Amino acid sequence: MGKKKRIDIITLGCSKNLVDTERLSHRLATAGYEVANDSDDVCGETVIVNTCGFIGDAKQESIDTILELVEAKKEGRVGRIFVMGCLSQRYFDELKTELPEVDRFYGKFDWNGIIDDLGAAVPPEVKPYERRVTTPSHYAYLKISEGCNRFCAFCAIPLITGRHTSVPMEELEEEVRLLVAKGVKEFNVIAQDLSSYGVDIYGKPCLAELINRLAGIDGVEWIRLHYAYPAQFPWDVLPVMAKHDNVCKYLDIALQHISDTVLANMRRHITKAETMELIERIRREVPGICLRTTLMVGFPGEGEAEFEELKEFVKWARFDRMGAFAYSEEEGTYAANNYADIIPQEVKEARLAEIMELQEEISLELNEEKIGKTLKVIIDREEPDFYVGRTECDSPEVDPEVLVRKPSGGLKIGEFTHVSITEALPFELVGEVKEV
Repeated sequence: MGKKKRIDIITLGCSKNLVDTERLSHRLATAGYEVANDSDDVCGETVIVNTCGFIGDAKQESIDTILELVEAKKEGRVGRIFVMGCLSQRYFDELKTELPEVDRFYGKFDWNGIIDDLGAAVPPEVKPYERRVTTPSHYAYLKISEGCNRFCAFCAIPLITGRHTSVPMEELEEEVRLLVAKGVKEFNVIAQDLSSYGVDIYGKPCLAELINRLAGIDGVEWIRLHYAYPAQFPWDVLPVMAKHDNVCKYLDIALQHISDTVLANMRRHITKAETMELIERIRREVPGICLRTTLMVGFPGEGEAEFEELKEFVKWARFDRMGAFAYSEEEGTYAANNYADIIPQEVKEARLAEIMELQEEISLELNEEKIGKTLKVIIDREEPDFYVGRTECDSPEVDPEVLVRKPSGGLKIGEFTHVSITEALPFELVGEVKEV
């Protein structure tokens, strides 16, 4: 190709999008392009935006990013603009009409078309799962399935990604071995619905078997599970978590609400009593597990009584990690078609602030219990005054971090160390290296 042509890729949204970007980046680099991911200086001959279309704020961020690039194109700072991902998948025709300045649009699953349109010659031996890791080299995301069959009332994901489709276990094992060979130690397992993994291929849930296999691969030091669904929960994964030291005692399971009225309106296929038993059993079978959840406030049917019930549930459950967001109506969903969104936005925002303030108090109390304890920490980066790392209870980007005072000999990024906790904040721990 002579001098390499530069392609900038901007990734918006979740870690599942990031995996798609990494696979595309690998193919482009293999074909001889210079690929820049999320650069502060976007100046490529071609700029690709991998969009998010999950909720209103994410969609607006995607649109704003595209409009900024349109202006940069007019000024001659970038060349062609390609748009892919969830927003493009869902609103392909509308975007094409409204944004004629964009050169090409691609859906979430046809990004290989970008390769074809660029005329990039990708060697035939490149495997579907090969990718260029853009996270720090010691951790990566492992996407084990795509799509969702649950059709919760509020959620547009099935409208974007389609039906649940699992990746075969053998392919995932090959991917993990390849990443281990590149220095990856920590694998954050992701999917729209972990609980359904394998049903479409093997006729039954196979998450436990998959994790058991991955845990046995040499070089895998941490495996962390994200986005299990509470209904039809795969109970057999709990003994696997308890058995393997390299399977983090961590589970991200979005519960959304606790009121039976709201849960029924949400079409979550679970009750309050079943939810509470789920939490109790998980904690009973995996002692010391860190539970992360996401809750929604302001969904149709949530009156003051239902919101108070949700707050009492948060006090009872004392989640190690909790996020929350206010309901926003998504066109085409069951809720948008069947419920009136009558709760004022200011009420939703007030409830969101109240429940997060409650969680902040709980988080501080739980963190204060860690003072004096020694925790295993992986070091992610170095700051002027601290090294910054995470425990097995902390997923990258979304969870708290550990600020480690700098020892005289320094620490290596991507290495594990033991840290004695000396100070606790609501969403951070502070400590110092302890020899063990």
